[in-house]
Amino acid sequence: MTTIADFTVVNYKGEQIDLKQKLGKIILVVNTASKCGFTPQYEGLEELFQQYREQGFEVLAFPCNQFGGQEPGNPSEIAEFCKVNFGLTFPLMEKVDVNGDDASPLFDWMKAEKPGLMGSKTIKWNFTKFLIDREGNVVKRYAPTDAPKSIAKDIEKLL
Repeated sequence: MTTIADFTVVNYKGEQIDLKQKLGKIILVVNTASKCGFTPQYEGLEELFQQYREQGFEVLAFPCNQFGGQEPGNPSEIAEFCKVNFGLTFPLMEKVDVNGDDASPLFDWMKAEKPGLMGSKTIKWNFTKFLIDREGNVVKRYAPTDAPKSIAKDIEKLL
């Protein structure tokens, strides 16, 4: 059985992160963009992270430029934007594709585990979110329109 522990990702600094080290944590994985109507959700994601991190919660943000070219920057520009505008302290990953032939294997797995509306195995837009339990399983998928604060009750159930 596949879990998040079977994947390695790269952070915005180019460092590899073995997601095995995230087992035991509750993780919210999000595809993000700096120039999107949903970009203000960074603030809510940071609030969730601050509220629950001491209890083993983490947010992993994966910038993506596949939707309307809304993430044109390089990794250091994206990280600076997030820090200056939203005070981000949770991990920012390298820019990835979430759909298509070059999609991140992590996102391919999460989409297969929790398909979207009517069984769709694609991500429709920026700020699609996946909640991962302490054992590394995808528990729930959230639409871009789902505000981060609306996810708090689901996080609390897993704490």
